[in-house]
Amino acid sequence: MIRREGSRRGKRWWIAGAVTVVLLTAAAALTAIAFPSVAAITCPGCYGLERLQPGLYAEPGLPQHQRRHVTEAVEQANKRVRDYFGGRRRSPDILVCLSEDCYRRIGGGRERGIAVLNRSVMLSPRGVDPVIASHELTHVELRARLDGAEVPQWFDEGLAVLVSDDPRYLVPTGDRCLLDSRRPLPATLDDWLRAASADPQLYAEAACKVSRWAGTNGGKEAVRTLIERLSTGQAFPHTRIASHQ
Repeated sequence: MIRREGSRRGKRWWIAGAVTVVLLTAAAALTAIAFPSVAAITCPGCYGLERLQPGLYAEPGLPQHQRRHVTEAVEQANKRVRDYFGGRRRSPDILVCLSEDCYRRIGGGRERGIAVLNRSVMLSPRGVDPVIASHELTHVELRARLDGAEVPQWFDEGLAVLVSDDPRYLVPTGDRCLLDSRRPLPATLDDWLRAASADPQLYAEAACKVSRWAGTNGGKEAVRTLIERLSTGQAFPHTRIASHQ
Protein backbone atom coordinates (compact mmCIF):
# COMPACT_ATOMS: atom_id res chain seq x y z
CA MET A 1 0.00 0.00 0.00
CA ILE A 2 2.87 2.35 0.89
CA ARG A 3 4.72 1.49 -2.31
CA ARG A 4 1.59 2.10 -4.37
CA GLU A 5 0.97 5.51 -2.75
CA GLY A 6 4.62 6.48 -3.32
CA SER A 7 4.33 5.39 -6.93
CA ARG A 8 1.25 7.57 -7.41
CA ARG A 9 2.94 10.54 -5.78
CA GLY A 10 5.99 10.13 -8.01
CA LYS A 11 3.78 9.91 -11.08
CA ARG A 12 2.00 13.12 -10.13
CA TRP A 13 5.33 14.92 -9.72
CA TRP A 14 6.50 13.60 -13.08
CA ILE A 15 3.32 14.86 -14.77
CA ALA A 16 3.59 18.25 -13.06
CA GLY A 17 7.21 18.54 -14.17
CA ALA A 18 6.37 17.60 -17.73
CA VAL A 19 3.52 20.14 -17.83
CA THR A 20 5.86 22.85 -16.52
CA VAL A 21 8.44 22.09 -19.19
CA VAL A 22 5.78 22.20 -21.90
CA LEU A 23 4.40 25.51 -20.62
CA LEU A 24 7.86 27.09 -20.39
CA THR A 25 8.72 25.88 -23.89
CA ALA A 26 5.46 27.24 -25.24
CA ALA A 27 6.03 30.58 -23.50
CA ALA A 28 9.52 30.83 -24.98
CA ALA A 29 8.18 30.00 -28.44
CA LEU A 30 5.41 32.58 -28.16
CA THR A 31 7.90 35.21 -27.01
CA ALA A 32 10.14 34.45 -29.98
CA ILE A 33 7.20 34.79 -32.35
CA ALA A 34 5.46 37.80 -30.81
CA PHE A 35 8.51 39.65 -29.49
CA PRO A 36 11.56 38.55 -31.48
CA SER A 37 13.63 41.51 -30.27
CA VAL A 38 13.16 40.42 -26.65
CA ALA A 39 14.12 36.87 -27.53
CA ALA A 40 17.11 38.05 -29.58
CA ILE A 41 18.63 40.14 -26.80
CA THR A 42 18.14 37.22 -24.41
CA CYS A 43 19.87 34.76 -26.72
CA PRO A 44 21.73 36.44 -29.62
CA GLY A 45 23.26 33.14 -30.66
CA CYS A 46 19.80 31.64 -31.08
CA TYR A 47 19.28 34.17 -33.90
CA GLY A 48 22.53 33.37 -35.60
CA LEU A 49 24.51 36.30 -34.22
CA GLU A 50 28.12 35.76 -33.25
CA ARG A 51 30.08 37.46 -30.48
CA LEU A 52 32.73 39.87 -31.72
CA GLN A 53 33.74 40.80 -28.19
CA PRO A 54 32.06 40.73 -24.77
CA GLY A 55 28.64 42.37 -25.07
CA LEU A 56 28.86 42.91 -28.83
CA TYR A 57 27.13 40.61 -31.32
CA ALA A 58 26.86 40.80 -35.09
CA GLU A 59 25.56 38.68 -37.93
CA PRO A 60 28.03 35.97 -38.89
CA GLY A 61 30.33 35.82 -41.88
CA LEU A 62 31.24 39.50 -41.98
CA PRO A 63 34.50 40.31 -43.79
CA GLN A 64 37.27 41.70 -41.65
CA HIS A 65 36.75 45.33 -42.70
CA GLN A 66 33.06 45.19 -41.66
CA ARG A 67 33.90 43.57 -38.33
CA ARG A 68 36.40 46.35 -37.73
CA HIS A 69 33.82 48.99 -38.71
CA VAL A 70 31.32 47.56 -36.22
CA THR A 71 33.77 47.38 -33.31
CA GLU A 72 35.16 50.88 -33.96
CA ALA A 73 31.70 52.45 -34.21
CA VAL A 74 30.63 50.84 -30.94
CA GLU A 75 33.88 51.78 -29.18
CA GLN A 76 33.46 55.42 -30.20
CA ALA A 77 29.81 55.38 -29.13
CA ASN A 78 30.69 53.93 -25.73
CA LYS A 79 33.34 56.64 -25.30
CA ARG A 80 30.86 59.44 -26.04
CA VAL A 81 28.44 58.13 -23.42
CA ARG A 82 31.19 57.46 -20.88
CA ASP A 83 32.73 60.92 -21.34
CA TYR A 84 29.41 62.74 -21.04
CA PHE A 85 28.18 60.92 -17.95
CA GLY A 86 31.58 60.62 -16.30
CA GLY A 87 31.46 56.83 -16.36
CA ARG A 88 28.87 54.14 -16.97
CA ARG A 89 26.22 52.58 -14.77
CA ARG A 90 25.24 50.00 -17.37
CA SER A 91 26.97 48.35 -20.30
CA PRO A 92 24.18 46.81 -22.39
CA ASP A 93 24.63 44.12 -24.98
CA ILE A 94 24.66 45.51 -28.51
CA LEU A 95 23.25 43.52 -31.44
CA VAL A 96 24.38 44.69 -34.87
CA CYS A 97 23.01 43.78 -38.29
CA LEU A 98 24.65 44.66 -41.59
CA SER A 99 21.73 43.39 -43.67
CA GLU A 100 18.03 44.17 -43.58
CA ASP A 101 17.17 40.46 -43.45
CA CYS A 102 19.19 40.09 -40.26
CA TYR A 103 17.57 43.14 -38.69
CA ARG A 104 14.05 41.98 -39.50
CA ARG A 105 14.85 38.55 -38.12
CA ILE A 106 15.78 39.94 -34.70
CA GLY A 107 12.63 42.07 -34.59
CA GLY A 108 13.86 45.38 -36.00
CA GLY A 109 11.79 47.73 -38.13
CA ARG A 110 12.48 50.86 -40.14
CA GLU A 111 14.43 52.62 -37.39
CA ARG A 112 18.20 53.04 -37.49
CA GLY A 113 18.57 51.68 -34.00
CA ILE A 114 16.57 51.02 -30.86
CA ALA A 115 17.05 50.47 -27.13
CA VAL A 116 15.16 47.33 -26.10
CA LEU A 117 13.72 47.18 -22.57
CA ASN A 118 16.36 49.73 -21.51
CA ARG A 119 18.86 46.89 -21.27
CA SER A 120 20.13 46.21 -24.81
CA VAL A 121 20.63 48.06 -28.07
CA MET A 122 19.93 46.86 -31.61
CA LEU A 123 21.51 48.60 -34.61
CA SER A 124 20.26 48.31 -38.18
CA PRO A 125 22.51 48.49 -41.27
CA ARG A 126 21.69 52.23 -41.36
CA GLY A 127 22.66 52.75 -37.74
CA VAL A 128 26.15 51.29 -37.45
CA ASP A 129 27.89 54.54 -36.61
CA PRO A 130 28.90 56.34 -33.39
CA VAL A 131 26.01 58.83 -33.56
CA ILE A 132 23.14 56.35 -33.70
CA ALA A 133 24.82 53.89 -31.35
CA SER A 134 25.57 56.53 -28.70
CA HIS A 135 22.03 57.93 -29.03
CA GLU A 136 20.54 54.56 -28.12
CA LEU A 137 23.16 53.85 -25.45
CA THR A 138 22.26 57.19 -23.84
CA HIS A 139 18.66 56.05 -23.43
CA VAL A 140 19.89 52.96 -21.56
CA GLU A 141 22.37 54.89 -19.41
CA LEU A 142 19.81 57.55 -18.50
CA ARG A 143 17.28 54.94 -17.39
CA ALA A 144 19.91 53.17 -15.31
CA ARG A 145 20.80 56.43 -13.54
CA LEU A 146 17.19 57.51 -13.01
CA ASP A 147 16.58 54.32 -11.03
CA GLY A 148 12.86 54.26 -11.84
CA ALA A 149 12.25 58.02 -11.93
CA GLU A 150 10.50 59.44 -14.98
CA VAL A 151 11.43 62.27 -17.32
CA PRO A 152 9.46 63.70 -20.25
CA GLN A 153 10.24 61.92 -23.49
CA TRP A 154 11.42 65.14 -25.13
CA PHE A 155 14.13 65.46 -22.46
CA ASP A 156 15.18 61.83 -22.98
CA GLU A 157 15.44 62.36 -26.74
CA GLY A 158 17.03 65.80 -26.52
CA LEU A 159 19.71 64.52 -24.17
CA ALA A 160 20.41 61.56 -26.48
CA VAL A 161 20.91 63.97 -29.40
CA LEU A 162 23.24 66.09 -27.28
CA VAL A 163 25.36 63.18 -26.03
CA SER A 164 25.61 61.65 -29.51
CA ASP A 165 26.54 65.07 -30.97
CA ASP A 166 24.16 64.43 -33.86
CA PRO A 167 24.99 66.87 -36.70
CA ARG A 168 21.49 66.47 -38.14
CA TYR A 169 20.01 68.31 -35.18
CA LEU A 170 22.81 70.39 -33.63
CA VAL A 171 25.04 73.27 -34.71
CA PRO A 172 28.74 72.33 -34.32
CA THR A 173 29.78 75.09 -31.88
CA GLY A 174 28.44 77.93 -29.77
CA ASP A 175 24.69 77.94 -29.31
CA ARG A 176 24.00 74.38 -30.45
CA CYS A 177 20.38 75.12 -31.39
CA LEU A 178 19.63 74.30 -35.00
CA LEU A 179 15.90 74.82 -34.52
CA ASP A 180 14.52 76.97 -31.72
CA SER A 181 11.23 75.97 -30.16
CA ARG A 182 8.81 77.69 -27.84
CA ARG A 183 6.01 75.14 -28.12
CA PRO A 184 5.32 72.29 -25.69
CA LEU A 185 6.96 69.05 -26.84
CA PRO A 186 5.56 65.51 -26.42
CA ALA A 187 6.07 64.17 -22.90
CA THR A 188 5.05 60.53 -23.39
CA LEU A 189 6.70 57.93 -25.59
CA ASP A 190 3.58 57.26 -27.63
CA ASP A 191 3.02 60.96 -28.27
CA TRP A 192 6.67 61.42 -29.16
CA LEU A 193 6.76 58.56 -31.64
CA ARG A 194 3.59 59.78 -33.30
CA ALA A 195 4.78 63.39 -33.58
CA ALA A 196 8.39 62.60 -34.54
CA SER A 197 7.30 60.26 -37.33
CA ALA A 198 5.52 63.21 -38.91
CA ASP A 199 8.23 65.75 -38.10
CA PRO A 200 11.78 64.43 -37.52
CA GLN A 201 12.97 67.96 -36.70
CA LEU A 202 11.27 67.48 -33.35
CA TYR A 203 14.61 66.01 -32.28
CA ALA A 204 16.30 69.34 -33.06
CA GLU A 205 13.74 71.22 -30.96
CA ALA A 206 14.21 68.87 -28.00
CA ALA A 207 17.99 69.05 -28.30
CA CYS A 208 17.77 72.86 -28.35
CA LYS A 209 15.90 72.98 -25.04
CA VAL A 210 18.25 70.53 -23.32
CA SER A 211 21.47 72.02 -24.71
CA ARG A 212 20.53 75.61 -23.82
CA TRP A 213 19.55 74.65 -20.30
CA ALA A 214 22.75 72.65 -19.85
CA GLY A 215 24.86 75.39 -21.41
CA THR A 216 23.70 78.02 -18.92
CA ASN A 217 23.66 75.78 -15.84
CA GLY A 218 27.03 74.07 -15.85
CA GLY A 219 27.05 71.74 -18.87
CA LYS A 220 27.53 68.01 -18.34
CA GLU A 221 27.86 68.38 -14.58
CA ALA A 222 24.48 70.14 -14.38
CA VAL A 223 22.85 67.29 -16.29
CA ARG A 224 24.44 64.67 -14.03
CA THR A 225 23.30 66.59 -10.93
CA LEU A 226 19.76 66.89 -12.26
CA ILE A 227 19.58 63.15 -12.98
CA GLU A 228 20.94 62.34 -9.52
CA ARG A 229 18.31 64.54 -7.89
CA LEU A 230 15.55 62.97 -9.95
CA SER A 231 16.71 59.50 -8.90
CA THR A 232 16.18 60.48 -5.26
CA GLY A 233 12.56 61.45 -5.89
CA GLN A 234 12.73 65.14 -6.74
CA ALA A 235 10.26 66.34 -9.36
CA PHE A 236 11.38 67.15 -12.88
CA PRO A 237 11.67 70.96 -13.27
CA HIS A 238 9.31 71.16 -16.24
CA THR A 239 8.95 74.94 -16.38
CA ARG A 240 12.60 75.72 -15.81
CA ILE A 241 13.90 73.43 -18.59
CA ALA A 242 11.01 73.31 -21.06
CA SER A 243 10.76 77.10 -21.28
CA HIS A 244 14.50 77.80 -21.21
CA GLN A 245 15.44 79.91 -24.21
